[in-house]
Amino acid sequence: MTDPVHNGDNPAQRSQRTAAASSDLAIELIKINKRFGAVHANRDIDLKVRRGTVHGIVGENGAGKSTLMSILYGFYTADSGEIRVNGTPHEISDSRHALALGIGMVHQHFMLVDNFSILENVVLGAEDSAMLGPSLARARGELTRLAKEYNLDVNPDAIIEDVSVGTQQRVEILKALYRGADVLILDEPTGVLTPNEADDLFRVLETLREQGKTIILITHKLREIMAITDYVSVMRQGQMVETLETKNTNPEQLAELMVGRRVLLRVEKGPATPGDTFLSVENLVVKDDLGVIRVKDVSFTVRAGEIVGIAGVAGNGQSELLESVSGMRDQTSGTVRLKGTPLSLEGDDGAHRARQAGLAHVPEDRQRMGLVTAFEEWENAMLGYEDDPAYGKGIILDAKAARAQARERIEKFDIRPANERLKTANFSGGNQQKIVLAREMERNPDVLIVGQPTRGVDIGAIEFIHNQIIKMRDAGKAILLVSVELDEIRSLSDRILVMFDGKIVGEADPATATELELGLMMAGVTDKKRAAAPARAAAEGKVP
Repeated sequence: MTDPVHNGDNPAQRSQRTAAASSDLAIELIKINKRFGAVHANRDIDLKVRRGTVHGIVGENGAGKSTLMSILYGFYTADSGEIRVNGTPHEISDSRHALALGIGMVHQHFMLVDNFSILENVVLGAEDSAMLGPSLARARGELTRLAKEYNLDVNPDAIIEDVSVGTQQRVEILKALYRGADVLILDEPTGVLTPNEADDLFRVLETLREQGKTIILITHKLREIMAITDYVSVMRQGQMVETLETKNTNPEQLAELMVGRRVLLRVEKGPATPGDTFLSVENLVVKDDLGVIRVKDVSFTVRAGEIVGIAGVAGNGQSELLESVSGMRDQTSGTVRLKGTPLSLEGDDGAHRARQAGLAHVPEDRQRMGLVTAFEEWENAMLGYEDDPAYGKGIILDAKAARAQARERIEKFDIRPANERLKTANFSGGNQQKIVLAREMERNPDVLIVGQPTRGVDIGAIEFIHNQIIKMRDAGKAILLVSVELDEIRSLSDRILVMFDGKIVGEADPATATELELGLMMAGVTDKKRAAAPARAAAEGKVP
């Protein structure tokens, strides 16, 4: 059933092949099975994707979504089953074969060369001659056409490391379109985007659909499913549970299908009972790696038994603030106090001294700052706390005790698979997050700093993580929370601080603050008179 690979086809020819297809299905997967050792990742999966639609695939982390799409894109080969593209059976041997069939994929972690330009990244691997100059010249014209046709405006000469994450994602989409993709697979595309960038992406997807492209969207965010998809398929434990027309379902039904039980889509918590001030930040000034001041004379407190959330558009100093307070980044000036005692956070061992003083930290980027993914789970479960007497004395490590403790935390935090000897790289993103949370929360800290607690985490795990954070608050811990998810900030926080351009520009009560009010502060609008006009317009149903 193998077909010839049309490596010589240009994008127009591939589009003609798709348009000529008689089937109204762009993709059909029939009885797909895939095993990795003892793990049955995909079990008799059937999936039909109609041409010119946005088809969502949802499920918990580890449900088999990415494995299934990796089979479609040629990264993996199914153990059994059949793939049909435009009604014709194919055995997709690798990603080049998939691209020749008009299938492109945008991965959760972008595959771009940081010090190359956007144009160079788009062309990379698709050069049409040994002479790079002519390839780049032809690609520039095609890139300009694609960017205009699909509202994917980019500067071809910009360097990847200098552009926003949202722009990098546009480049990944352009790479696929440049190679002639008619079917685009997007794996957790908003996991690293701000809300505004996610909205921009949705507008791009709508344009692609209007132009006849087929989109397969892997996500765990039900708001996105309801906002952009035409159909949604639900996977659970490697099986396809159900496929529904999106207009005929709702988030509650999808959540129950994903998890196999009813899931609360809201945070249930009682009122806070704040006690003494546990964390005090006074006149903090912090620079980034380029020497630019990103935190500008910031002061605030967090009391025992309360959650203080910091809202703001990504890039306004929240990351540098968390890194400085936790000892990972030197402060230029200012003081951080823990239960009234100044913390010494300077130098390479600042984070270690913070831990010893009773401050735990869940970093924003679990893979870059929270884990060593080449290590086994039990090794990451003790990372940063290696000098704990529970793990042995001096340079002698009691690996048996460390592994036993890791197994206990795996069970308590429902980390899957339940294997402390598995390399951490082989856990899903949500389970990697649970490993970090278990390590930090189980230290019984006085202060917990959490950055992006549920980034890239499925709905069942989100509920679990939120409940754990609330339990810590109710146990009298002081919690500082940063999240780009405004709904998460509003539902978890007892007080909300808003950051803009490195400063705290306002404080809000989550019980009374509206999304509009918070949004205006996040945009730097703090003057009540200036904010009154858009607020009145919104109240009257007008778009400000």
